[in-house]
Amino acid sequence: QLRGAFPPDTGRDAPTPQTPGPVLPANTTVVPRAPTADAGAPTSGGQVNLVALLTVDGQRIDQGLVWRIFASTRDPRAESKLLMTRREASPTINLEPGDYIVNAAFGRADITRKIVVAAGGATSEKFVLNAGGLKVKVLVDGVEPPANTVAYDILSSERDQLDNRVRVLGGAKPNVINRLNAGIYRIMSRYGDANAKVEADVTVEAGKLTEATVSHSAARVTFKLVNRVGGEALPDTQWTVQTAEGQVVMQSVGALATHILAPGSYAVTAKSSTGAYKRTFTVANGEVAQVEVLMQ
Repeated sequence: QLRGAFPPDTGRDAPTPQTPGPVLPANTTVVPRAPTADAGAPTSGGQVNLVALLTVDGQRIDQGLVWRIFASTRDPRAESKLLMTRREASPTINLEPGDYIVNAAFGRADITRKIVVAAGGATSEKFVLNAGGLKVKVLVDGVEPPANTVAYDILSSERDQLDNRVRVLGGAKPNVINRLNAGIYRIMSRYGDANAKVEADVTVEAGKLTEATVSHSAARVTFKLVNRVGGEALPDTQWTVQTAEGQVVMQSVGALATHILAPGSYAVTAKSSTGAYKRTFTVANGEVAQVEVLMQ
């Protein structure tokens, strides 16, 4: 039996020896350190998971979303302050207790509504966008035109203060899926820079892709001012093309002005340093024409 090797067992932990602290000069006040916050401790705010659905049936959107969270204001005339923007499909965010305005955007489809965050709570907020897709194919005389020669606008059925349709998207390109809220829309397609235009109404259904085909009728016309038939085009010529009713279709400057026109009858005026010269002409669908204006 060993004696004196271990202290007797008293059932209590042995006290930790005290180490001497630093010697402080006189008139020194010791301020105790404030306790640090526990990273895992609950906060006074709430946690919200944002989920976007295409339809009421619950088809979840898993990409292409933009979430914007605004501070709520009691004054309807005041502009709400943007607090954060998130681009995840279904973000989970921490917010202080209170009311917030949340906007979920999916392409040109969006929904905005109010949420309430409670202290220490964890909730999930679902946003039903009732969104669908619209894909527009454009044909000119039965074939797809060259790139960058066609563009179209999408207008909603809503009206502004002047009773004009509200433009949802401008300068859209063919064969691209546009995400829109379900509803009736008007397509305004333009081929070229003049009056070759087509309008059509389409219906976009929630959770579905609507494919529409727009067909243009048009002619390509090149104008030249000459001093004799078949002569060289004169430079610095100002061109004005009008319909048979006198409505101005386009204006341009150049020796060889080329434009896309809808089939029909027109009058063209060429102005140069020597005067103004005018003639009428008619073009048909699919025609590639050259219109000479004689200086006489």
